[in-house]
Amino acid sequence: MSSDNDPALPDLGTRPDAAAPGANLLALRGHNTALVLGLLRAAGEEGVSRLELAGRTGLTPQAVSKITARLRADGLAAEAGHRASTGGKPRTVLRLVPGARHAVGVHLDRDELLCVLADLTGRPAAVRRAPLDFGAGAGVLLPAVAREVAALRDAAGGPPVLGAGVACPGPLDHATGVLRQVTGAPQWDGFPLRDALAEALGLPVVLDKDTNAAALGLGRAPVEAGGTSFAYLHLGTGLGAGLVLDGDLYRGPHTGAGEFGHQVVQLDGARCDCGRRGCVEALCLAAVARGDLAAAARVLGEAAANLVELLDVDRVLLGGRTVLAHPERFRDGVARVLADHAALRGRTGTASGSGAASAVPVALARGGARTVADGAAELVLAALFR
Repeated sequence: MSSDNDPALPDLGTRPDAAAPGANLLALRGHNTALVLGLLRAAGEEGVSRLELAGRTGLTPQAVSKITARLRADGLAAEAGHRASTGGKPRTVLRLVPGARHAVGVHLDRDELLCVLADLTGRPAAVRRAPLDFGAGAGVLLPAVAREVAALRDAAGGPPVLGAGVACPGPLDHATGVLRQVTGAPQWDGFPLRDALAEALGLPVVLDKDTNAAALGLGRAPVEAGGTSFAYLHLGTGLGAGLVLDGDLYRGPHTGAGEFGHQVVQLDGARCDCGRRGCVEALCLAAVARGDLAAAARVLGEAAANLVELLDVDRVLLGGRTVLAHPERFRDGVARVLADHAALRGRTGTASGSGAASAVPVALARGGARTVADGAAELVLAALFR
């Protein structure tokens, strides 16, 4: 483990071209500090005592006292009263100070920019939305993002910011921050978007696919997500998936996991913008365009069933503007398809004791239109809390 004298926060002076894989944020040197911060965040308003922190981290009480003293000095932690003790004097309870630092979350959609300024708990302190032409290139995108992020920070009174998490369509390389052949926008291929945004914003930047960012944020609540493994399906101007497997976001070795929309489900079907035929994305969006929501939900459900069979996830979560425009129609339509597949596979439910076929549950992702932007902010906060 690292020294107890390690700093609690990442170095915000990191150069945009820093070689740390996956982010411009330096990895926190204070592993022990990150453990303590994570427990303070999980404890919420109730807080946690130093003795409890020592028990949960395996650190000595002396080490915990040193770490929490530094966190208090930095304004990250504060005393929150006392808790009765089984012996001796009452224990002092500490809690996280949510507004001590903030993170910017940016969702770059193909025609819209959504920014949030989140406190240390992930709650938004400010939100901004603006039109965006993602296909117009860096000359349009970079100043637009810089302008909106500056206005976002000003609206919140200019609080200290750790960095910016940016989520956009893929494919991309999360480790290098370089875009690949984004479907429908091949001009971005090879562009170092992370470093360019870091220079434009004057902040450390973490770049990831929109679906990965959303899944990371949703994965903070495993009970709500229905277990430790789930798939987030995002249907907006395109279709993709974010995967959390056994509690961890799964990107794949080349950030290629979750290209859900480009699985072929109809040989020689309609041509997709990716160049293939019969992709789920093309079929689903075509059905939406002609107003056949039942067909769109069925296509999405069949593709979701393939994913469930392949990965054995606990739950399917739905989001994206197309889903949010007709949330019940998509939720219920996908759920029906999964229920039909479960019946064919002979899965039996145990919750009701009825013996009826039990499907993987389907729900709308929390956050609504902010799901991706909130998750983008979590790309930064996750580095602080490990």
